[in-house]
Amino acid sequence: MNKNEGGNRRNASNRPGGKSSFGKSKPPLPKRAQGPKKNKPASFKAADSASEKTDKKPNQAPKRQKASDEMRLNKYISNSGVCSRRDADIYIKSGNVKVNGVTVTEMGYLVKATDVVNFDGALLTPEKKEYILLNKPKNFTTSLDEGFEHRNVSELLRGATKSVLSPVGRMDKNTTGLLLFTNDTDMIRKFTIPNQKSSKIYQVSLDKNLKFEDLEKIGKGMMIENHRVNVEEISYIDDEPKSEIGLKLRTANVKVVRHIFEHLGYDVLRIDRVVFAGLTKKNLPRGNWRFLTEQEIINLKNI
Repeated sequence: MNKNEGGNRRNASNRPGGKSSFGKSKPPLPKRAQGPKKNKPASFKAADSASEKTDKKPNQAPKRQKASDEMRLNKYISNSGVCSRRDADIYIKSGNVKVNGVTVTEMGYLVKATDVVNFDGALLTPEKKEYILLNKPKNFTTSLDEGFEHRNVSELLRGATKSVLSPVGRMDKNTTGLLLFTNDTDMIRKFTIPNQKSSKIYQVSLDKNLKFEDLEKIGKGMMIENHRVNVEEISYIDDEPKSEIGLKLRTANVKVVRHIFEHLGYDVLRIDRVVFAGLTKKNLPRGNWRFLTEQEIINLKNI
């Protein structure tokens, strides 16, 4: 092979369309076209999600919904008037409650009005909650241990209902004004505990004019028998003698009202409760009573 031939062969491989000593070069493979990603149908996703939930909680029965004629066992007990719902839960946990002869300790257990419920050995009868407001007159008392010389306030409600109602708080024979009656043990407890959230307004009649400095003492709060007594408001009553006093405080214990003035040397002739937790004596003459409206009941429960 001479130089010219070798040069011609090398040059032939460099020319377009020329052949090399190693033959034709293979063209690169074309890239495969990639279409858009296929999404799973929504029905598959829902099915997958449902299967995951089933896998997490297999064989779990759905929670039973409360029927219209059912109520929780603690409410059934509370409606019967023996104790509050909170206390009923304690009795249930302790195994003191039977439903149809079987001891129940489960919280939230549902019963019907036709079920037989025994509470600590006694048969219970659930009652509808009722609320009556009385404008109490003089010479009637809430106490049952004052003998027969004073009549009991329950006489004033005779024939109003077949349910057994109890007064919320106590009133002596000389105290008049608003007194609430109910068979709702939760509400009775709510308005008789020491720390009250609702205000009561009393009109107090004294044996002599209240000195202004004594009015200021009461308004600032007083220590009586090692207990501090605070009032929300105190004032003279317009167009009345200075012996007529308006007093606003939260306690439902009428004795506290009497002690405030007796502590400063005044004799209390009369105490009239004119407002009780937002309820007033409007259209309720002395000695008369009425059922609370649904809205008034809701307001009391929301206090």
